[in-house]
Amino acid sequence: MAQFEPLVGDIEDNQAQLLYLAAQKRHGFFHPEKHFLKNPISFPCLLDEDRSVTKAYGLYHRIGKDAFNIAHPATLVIDRARIIQYIYRGDHQLDRAPLDEIMEAIRTLKA
Repeated sequence: MAQFEPLVGDIEDNQAQLLYLAAQKRHGFFHPEKHFLKNPISFPCLLDEDRSVTKAYGLYHRIGKDAFNIAHPATLVIDRARIIQYIYRGDHQLDRAPLDEIMEAIRTLKA
């Protein structure tokens, strides 16, 4: 999440919005409320407590070497017609989409 903070202005200039979705329970192991109080971000965060959104996008990760009942890390760029224009699904919990690819997908939406 923090990697996007320096890009918020550029994202807004491209008429896009950021949203962070976490497949976590509000009072679960990672205590997201406490985390965001200590580490605020400038865009909304939604908790997918029942994993319904995560499952709908095919990102649910039931069990793996580095995961249990969470989402694959993923980045989606969705246009105004709600069509996915870019998706990056990480293979493990540290696998993230390259920022340059994300920004190119966002710029393409504006064109």
